[in-house]
Amino acid sequence: MCDLKGCGTQTDLPPIQLDSQQRRLFLQGLACLPLATVLSYPELAKAAAAKTEEVSITLEMDNKVNASLALPAADKAPAVILIHEWWGLNDQIKAVAAELANLGYVALAVDLYAGKVAKTPEEAKTLMGDLDPEIAKETMVGWVDYLKKHERANGKVATLGWCFGGGWSLNTSIAAPVDATIIYYGNVAKGAEDLKTLKGPVQGHFGKLDKNINQAMVSGFEQAMEQAGKKDSLTVYWYEADHAFANPTGARYDEANAKLAWERTTEFLKKNLAG
Repeated sequence: MCDLKGCGTQTDLPPIQLDSQQRRLFLQGLACLPLATVLSYPELAKAAAAKTEEVSITLEMDNKVNASLALPAADKAPAVILIHEWWGLNDQIKAVAAELANLGYVALAVDLYAGKVAKTPEEAKTLMGDLDPEIAKETMVGWVDYLKKHERANGKVATLGWCFGGGWSLNTSIAAPVDATIIYYGNVAKGAEDLKTLKGPVQGHFGKLDKNINQAMVSGFEQAMEQAGKKDSLTVYWYEADHAFANPTGARYDEANAKLAWERTTEFLKKNLAG
């Protein structure tokens, strides 16, 4: 079952096949594999996640919050802040951060659940329901500031999130204007006044079969962006797919559409964070 911010199960793996030799070489750091393949296998995702390091900041209200940081080879690079699904900051999201670092970005996967990671939809729903939106907002603003000032970053920042994190990708860019915003099937029910602080372009990825993050919601978002004077900064892509179609560990994973969405994502980042 899906709601506005969460969806599905993590128990049904897609039909991605990997032989033992490929797995062994990857774990030894001797081979590269497609991101979707890495995310599909827990031990591979864990190995990729191990390439990140834990960092922390302290908020104004004296709360310490953590994130996982992956650094590129370059001395200076643009940054991407990743916001997890309703499951929490798991190895899959950390592995995506590692992949973005391989692509040349300072990648920071934030933790909005204080280290808790759900294993069932019921646990995920509880964690999401327990989230204090004001603390989450302060957390995200703090991390954007952290990235803009990081010694390895060049000052440019993009937000990227999926599902629950897709909504928070937009929330973050509203609260702390950044250079680009990417939303994967996240809650975009915003009014024009909410959107006026957005700075950079926005890219959205949505599934036509999604019954909650649906055409009506996204159309309302498009109208609100136009009313806010930001029509030309929004690009929306629709896929013949369901909610969470880009998650290789979920039952609704769609390999072809996930691949296309990721290609569009990386091109968008390259275009808007270059220079």
